[in-house]
Amino acid sequence: MDSLQSWVSQHKLTSIGTIWATAVGASMAYTGAKRAPFKPSLRLIHARMHAQALTLAVLSGAALYHHYEKSGGDHNHQN
Repeated sequence: MDSLQSWVSQHKLTSIGTIWATAVGASMAYTGAKRAPFKPSLRLIHARMHAQALTLAVLSGAALYHHYEKSGGDHNHQN
């Protein structure tokens, strides 16, 4: 687990890009598998929206984790 955290820490943009691209691909595959009557352009727009939402969630989680880690892991630290 530490090696994964280390790699993600060193390759932040690659990690975010990979998550985004994976989310777009997964959303496109999901909407294609449902046989939804959407045009490919509309499926792509929805896939991008899903990927952006997931990316924002991951970035928010990373920011919270970074803040928690910098504060020493407890919320009762002294000034």
